[in-house]
Amino acid sequence: MSALKQNLKVIISGGGTGGHIFPAISIANALKQKDNNVEILFVGAEGKMEMEKVPAAGYKIIGLPVRGFQRRFTFQNISFFYKLIVSMIRARKIISTFKPNVVVGVGGFASGPILRAATKMRIPTLIQEQNSYAGVTNKILANKVNKVCVAYENMERFFPKNKIVFTGNPVRQNLNDITGKKREEAIYHFGIQGNKKTILVIGGSLGARTINKSIENGLSKIIEHKFQLLWQTGKDYFTDAKRVVDGYKYNDIKVLDFISRMDLAYSVADIVISRAGASTISELCIVKKPAILVPSPNVAEDHQTKNAMALFNNDAAMMIPDAEAPIKLVDEAIRLLNDEFLINVYRENCGKMAVANSAEKIVNEILLLV
Repeated sequence: MSALKQNLKVIISGGGTGGHIFPAISIANALKQKDNNVEILFVGAEGKMEMEKVPAAGYKIIGLPVRGFQRRFTFQNISFFYKLIVSMIRARKIISTFKPNVVVGVGGFASGPILRAATKMRIPTLIQEQNSYAGVTNKILANKVNKVCVAYENMERFFPKNKIVFTGNPVRQNLNDITGKKREEAIYHFGIQGNKKTILVIGGSLGARTINKSIENGLSKIIEHKFQLLWQTGKDYFTDAKRVVDGYKYNDIKVLDFISRMDLAYSVADIVISRAGASTISELCIVKKPAILVPSPNVAEDHQTKNAMALFNNDAAMMIPDAEAPIKLVDEAIRLLNDEFLINVYRENCGKMAVANSAEKIVNEILLLV
């Protein structure tokens, strides 16, 4: 604990999607709860979501020009190596200036250069892997870092066994209790009715084309059954979705490009339709919400299917392949909403898979490194 008295300094790096950003913010918040004097600096990728969401959470962030390497040949790959070298140089400068006691990586483009620089400069390092199938950046870094915090069993396939600590995935702190007055607040916040069954659709922080198209295809059925729909479309799909919904003149569909108060959204949801990102799955287990998971096929090593299977195999969620969603998704959602027994099975079984206090467990590992 003596390190805390000397103003512990921590760099947290990574991002790209909410699945990396929100766990990172949860870790930062847990560090602040442990000691309000801790100094935290985020390092992200320029132009990515973290550059907006991290300052909104009250933390300082510095951006690196780093980008992902495209698996097929594109002109972007020509600049990839230049941006990587510039990012490595900047990463060393950031570490030399800030002088962190420990560096934490949560996955995403920016965590590579900053953690690589930290290990070379002999600064204690920790990575947090959210998925059941490890990301490329974390697999590359695993042999260099001091500790690897994971959310799934059997991660020895990817990381040295002696470095692995099972912590679960951090979720937003306000999700730990979504009962009581939260529901009343949500009804007012979203302008919805409290006496209707509600479907919550969250296609990930950036949206999901297949899920959005599937919902659009089935809107008339949702209206016919008089269900309520809370639909997060993502920024790119919002305008089209809003136009389609406005054409129906049905007041119980709320279209939003992004939902910042997920605690309120979960509190009113009877079922959730979602991609199968690791952070979302961890959240669904914490809030005990029955879900229909549509894994994205556009991710490395098809890791979302592996994430979804962890719940599906335990009778904790329904899973629909991306290719089948446009035809099946809304019909299955209606069937689930009308099956109280299955809803309770999913609720109970996904609740059993929840890992509580993950952010606090990761913070304890960070402090042990210091």
